[in-house]
Amino acid sequence: MLYELAKRRKTVRKFKKEKPPIEDVLYSVKVANEAPSGMNAQPWHFLLIESPQKKKQIREVCEKAEKCFYEKVRGKLKEWLSEKNFSWRKPFLEEAPYLLLVFSQKGAPYSRESVWLAIGYLLLALEEKKLGSVPYTPPNLSEVAKLVNAPESLKLEVILPIGYPDDPKPKYPRNESNLKIDTF
Repeated sequence: MLYELAKRRKTVRKFKKEKPPIEDVLYSVKVANEAPSGMNAQPWHFLLIESPQKKKQIREVCEKAEKCFYEKVRGKLKEWLSEKNFSWRKPFLEEAPYLLLVFSQKGAPYSRESVWLAIGYLLLALEEKKLGSVPYTPPNLSEVAKLVNAPESLKLEVILPIGYPDDPKPKYPRNESNLKIDTF
């Protein structure tokens, strides 16, 4: 069953207007809380944003930095972004019913690794509830953290827009050559 969830889960940048029950988002956070962490520190912190005004502010701050980033990007990355029709515009930050900001506790052992394990759990739990997301890491995470008055002891790791998917594009194919396991 878990493998089926993982196979089905894809990145979603377009969302239906219908707002999912908050209980489904909270369930996903509870699943994330079960992730392993260094010294069992559980260094993750979650901030759920529903306010249209706050989502708009976050979008504006992120797009300002994204525009600068896109103007500087070159080479293979520029080609890939163009091929996938990505731009500095991030409407999903406003259109998703929820934004879940995930923070790590600065100074906790293996904080970043632990938080990203929790994010993996969370993404599969969202899929179980038929919700979509995209792990979005803007180039100015610290500015977004300041915008939401996050304590200095926390580092923003990712913004997860959450809602019912309305994104018709298929999941990118997986690289089957990564399935090789060497033994000694």
